[in-house]
Amino acid sequence: MDISQIHSLFLKCNAVSIDTRKIETNSLFVAIKGENFDANTFANEALEKGASYVIIDNEDYVVDDRTILVKNSLATLQELAKFHRQYLKLPIIALTGSNGKTTTKELINVVLSKKYNTKATVGNLNNHIGVPLTLLSFNSKTEVGIVEMGANHKKEIEFLCELAKPDYGYITNFGKAHLEGFGGVEGVIQAKSEMYEHLSENHKLAFINLEDPIQVEKSRKMNSYSFGLNKEEADVNIASIAANPFVEISFFNLQVKTHLIGLYNANNINAALAVGKYFGVDDLAIKEALESYIPENNRSQLLSKGTNQVILDAYNANPSSMAVAIENFLQLDNLNKIVILGDMFELGNESWQEHKVIVNSLLNKKEVICYFIGKEFYANEIDTDNFHFYESFESFSDYLKNIKIENSSILIKGSRGMALERTLDFL
Repeated sequence: MDISQIHSLFLKCNAVSIDTRKIETNSLFVAIKGENFDANTFANEALEKGASYVIIDNEDYVVDDRTILVKNSLATLQELAKFHRQYLKLPIIALTGSNGKTTTKELINVVLSKKYNTKATVGNLNNHIGVPLTLLSFNSKTEVGIVEMGANHKKEIEFLCELAKPDYGYITNFGKAHLEGFGGVEGVIQAKSEMYEHLSENHKLAFINLEDPIQVEKSRKMNSYSFGLNKEEADVNIASIAANPFVEISFFNLQVKTHLIGLYNANNINAALAVGKYFGVDDLAIKEALESYIPENNRSQLLSKGTNQVILDAYNANPSSMAVAIENFLQLDNLNKIVILGDMFELGNESWQEHKVIVNSLLNKKEVICYFIGKEFYANEIDTDNFHFYESFESFSDYLKNIKIENSSILIKGSRGMALERTLDFL
């Protein structure tokens, strides 16, 4: 059975699933092998739960004529997504970058949905499995598709662009993320720029933040649509930006008051604004969309816990995002500041040094109480009155059980594996 025949069967289904725990009636189940399991073994279960067809790559688990046997299920999923994207021929916007991808994607989605029937990556399904699933979620009613692309090694963005064939692209920034896989910051720049290369080769358009010199340099010979703060040459000139703590921007005599915290979110907001302008969304509709967006899932959330105000930014962290989060927090007018920071993962040989940089950045901030949690921060322990180091969250939580934090402003930031949102249980 070739990919066009499989696609014909897919069009008869309501959805694609790779998890029998979330199977939908009349879905196409694709059995993908994981490190600790072989999903081929679930083929019969998927059919019993309502799947119309299953794709497997192990003939031992063929059930009946509803079973599609292929050489490699994952490769078939990817080829099916690529075929479906070309079949639909809808405009697709792709996003990548070290920080802010998901927030920017969600902002673009709420802005464009004011005028178009849009569909975007759900959560952070942004890898070699997530991008195909996103593409296969688009249908004939989808007018604009928005695809988030993540990467932790070179050539990954190139591969994802080959699947999605984006018409438009935006790189949020080039920061210190996944240094272990990229081999340093230069590797990050090269890897993220694979999107520019794809767009350029296919004569497509990039959205460019003129305040980022790397973006400007890498896109000089490309079709582009730009934005920037007080940049007369920009296609969208942002008049002003402020944050205390929520970001406010003004453009074309309109004031936008968002629910996003921190100046580091300004570029995410501005990118969505620029995309909206390019796609002809009305200015007032853009304002309404940006003001309606409320972050969740531990991303720059402002929460009240008793008498404390908490900025919860515990979804993920790398040296770049942690530095700007701390910088923004320190600029706030609030008194009684506390920072609770967890280890940053996937930094390879740079890990000890990057954690040291974060510790040192707070050395002279005697007015701020700092809690550092995790083995990497613990390895950089410094003996000073306002610094407290804990090798694990468990030891930190034991400390929290015996104290009472009140009337404070608290920043919580760390990599996903640290799960620092657990701190809320003790405030």
